[in-house]
Amino acid sequence: MTPGVAGSFPAGLGSMPEEPVPLGFVFRSRAKDEKAPADKAPVALSKQPRDPQAPKGRPTPKRSEAQSQRRSVAQTPTNRKEAVKRQREDRRQALARQRQALASGDERYLPARDKGPVRRFARDWVDSRFNVAEFFLPLAVVILVLSVVRVPAIQSIALLLWLVVIVLIVLDAAFSGFRLKKRLKERFGDQNTRGAVAYALMRSLQMRRLRLPKPQVKRGERP
Repeated sequence: MTPGVAGSFPAGLGSMPEEPVPLGFVFRSRAKDEKAPADKAPVALSKQPRDPQAPKGRPTPKRSEAQSQRRSVAQTPTNRKEAVKRQREDRRQALARQRQALASGDERYLPARDKGPVRRFARDWVDSRFNVAEFFLPLAVVILVLSVVRVPAIQSIALLLWLVVIVLIVLDAAFSGFRLKKRLKERFGDQNTRGAVAYALMRSLQMRRLRLPKPQVKRGERP
């Protein structure tokens, strides 16, 4: 040991350490030290099998719902040509359902002008009675045949028949419209019945077997 020089620190204190201490150890951040264990902590992966009865966080879809979802995904058009083809096919199917509904009276697929209890009642009311206007077409054929006969008396009869038929149709339509309007008010109260009378009168102009939707009541049957 080298003796100390007078006026200086003792030899033990004044000597330098054999290995220098890195500055990073002295000035390192405490926050990093605290975060290091958390960052380096290994992620524990559970190898325990999942309980089949444990909840999955969402309800299991029914088989029908899953099948419908798969079909909807499979039937989604991928391009414009496919979309146009799909729209044309949907329109064709809708028209087919509509024609079938007009024949059977199924309310689900009827056109908008024929839907609703008010329109159904108006149809049934017209179909349950005789209307002069429904015989207009056959009467018109007879009158036309009579009018082409070159006999003045027969032609006069044909002209008179024209007038009689027109007057009867107008009177019957006015009487029917008044009665139907009264029945609609009694049956449906304050509900919207706008257009139902005109709808019924237009139906009365058609022959019974040609009416669409097909009649659902017999003549004389109260709707």
